[in-house]
Amino acid sequence: MCRRCALLTWALFALLGLGLGAPGEEAPGSCCPIVPRREWKAPASKCGEKLQHPVRYVVVSHTAGSHCDSPASCLKQVQNLHTYHSRTLNWCDVGYNFLIGEDGLVYEGRGWDIKGDHTGVTWNPMSIGISFMGNYMERSPPPRALRAAQSLLACGVAQGALSPTYEVKGHRDVQRTLSPGDQLYEIIRTWPHYHE
Repeated sequence: MCRRCALLTWALFALLGLGLGAPGEEAPGSCCPIVPRREWKAPASKCGEKLQHPVRYVVVSHTAGSHCDSPASCLKQVQNLHTYHSRTLNWCDVGYNFLIGEDGLVYEGRGWDIKGDHTGVTWNPMSIGISFMGNYMERSPPPRALRAAQSLLACGVAQGALSPTYEVKGHRDVQRTLSPGDQLYEIIRTWPHYHE
């Protein structure tokens, strides 16, 4: 399948809400479509430190930059973040395990198995880092992006990567930062697994 066709398929799944339950709903085995690294042309990761499953914590952040609302713009955004993290910060890969676009798609970063570089030395080895692409200080992500994140979490539990009793934390709960932005922070505080 051509790369553009694959991206359009991912977008169609997101727009139709296929595999996505209502916010807060965790249907066993339901997994939203995840745009794999090869679809956004990620170079081979240089990371090797594994996470121990099931992971107990999920840290939600925002990139604090531009938002993206189409598969094409989100693909470019993920590539830009990868370049910044790997070349400017000299990390082994993009820092997040997953990224969420306003297009309603989940983009694979380091995935379920590899330790991220998203929240510092204390939290990185024991958490999955999920970052919403955009700045959510004054605006909220659209519902399709929030549904994608919720579905991703349900998927992690179904696959055994996340503990069924996992805890969601805002980036600001574990580090001195404004992330994930005031508006997104208020939303995640309503999620069933949120704990300060």
